[in-house]
Amino acid sequence: MDLSIIIVNWKSADYLRQCLRSIHETVRNVSFEVIVIDNASYDGSETMVRKEYPSVRFIQSSENLGFARANNHAFKASSGKFILFLNPDTEVQGNAIEILLGQLRKLPRAGAAGCTLLNTDHTVQTSCIQPFPTISNQALDMEVLRERFPRMKLWGMQALYSDSDVPAVVEVISGACLMVRRDVFEAVGMFSTDYFMYTEDIDLCYKIRTSGYKAYYVKDARVIHHGGKSSEKHEINYLGEVLMRDSVSRFIRKSRGGAAEKAYKLSMTLSALARLAAIAGMMPFRQSNGKSADLRAIREKWKKILTWSVGSEQWAQRLNAANNPKSEAPH
Repeated sequence: MDLSIIIVNWKSADYLRQCLRSIHETVRNVSFEVIVIDNASYDGSETMVRKEYPSVRFIQSSENLGFARANNHAFKASSGKFILFLNPDTEVQGNAIEILLGQLRKLPRAGAAGCTLLNTDHTVQTSCIQPFPTISNQALDMEVLRERFPRMKLWGMQALYSDSDVPAVVEVISGACLMVRRDVFEAVGMFSTDYFMYTEDIDLCYKIRTSGYKAYYVKDARVIHHGGKSSEKHEINYLGEVLMRDSVSRFIRKSRGGAAEKAYKLSMTLSALARLAAIAGMMPFRQSNGKSADLRAIREKWKKILTWSVGSEQWAQRLNAANNPKSEAPH
């Protein structure tokens, strides 16, 4: 078997149908298997898969394993020499999978490869490649700065703006579409289960790099990722915003030590205070033109990040519950 495609599903049956259709319509010259694991969402995906895609192996988990544990569980049931971890809310375009596989086979010291992720409107999703988290790039992570200075090394996105189509070595490939060599994935200990949501792809790419292998961005492989454009979300997921930063904090502690983690949390405290002060100054002007609702939501987000960064006991309890769920995922 050349390739095993692993998809973790959670309440995404409609997206999953489109994803499976795109795989079977586009992959032609590769021997492959598809394994879908449902994280106790019981959303009808099992019935749909067994009826419409009987060749797909479906694993029903009785509990929500989270992203890392679910992928690791499905991996143990796979047999491909290469593994593609794919989100259910994706659609493969053209021969993207064959391109990724071909490059991963021939590129020097290649351990992982990723593609160009597209939003639903086919604009490029800049999060498809990222840098490893540092105190500076996390504290300064603002959409306005990323849009104005997209080529800054701080964001790790230079390859997105290169005129060359030659695969580029990058730090992090998005877990929405991440292909790895089986032997490398096993050698680095698979996905780390220290995280329930967020940062698993960062952690894996970090382990791949420190093991002497490389992650490559392959520009001409293209996949639509419907769920990746934050501007299309109707409300801020406050728990998710905090859980994301908590996962980054765990990664920094694992990779750089406890002192770096404390410095990161301090930087988040200062960053939250600066943003709250700026929002307070902007609020009177937004109220006058009736556009204060979005600003209030952003203010609430940074209040929650602030309370997390200073060690709120309430957040410690909520994050513990989020990282150890049974049948629900944070949303």
